[in-house]
Amino acid sequence: MKTSEIKELTTTELQERLAVEKEQLVRMKLNHSISPLDNPLQLRETRKTIARLATELRQRELTK
Repeated sequence: MKTSEIKELTTTELQERLAVEKEQLVRMKLNHSISPLDNPLQLRETRKTIARLATELRQRELTK
């Protein structure tokens, strides 16, 4: 998910998306520990997306 897409989302949508991404990361880690993922770089991209979402949420908190 790109930064421009993230900025277009509302705060509620950001929170929901963040929860979904965190849940997906946990599932991917579990699946990767059992059998290797086809593309282990997905883990890195998911972590980066979570960081982008959290950063945007924090920026919105600070600007209020």
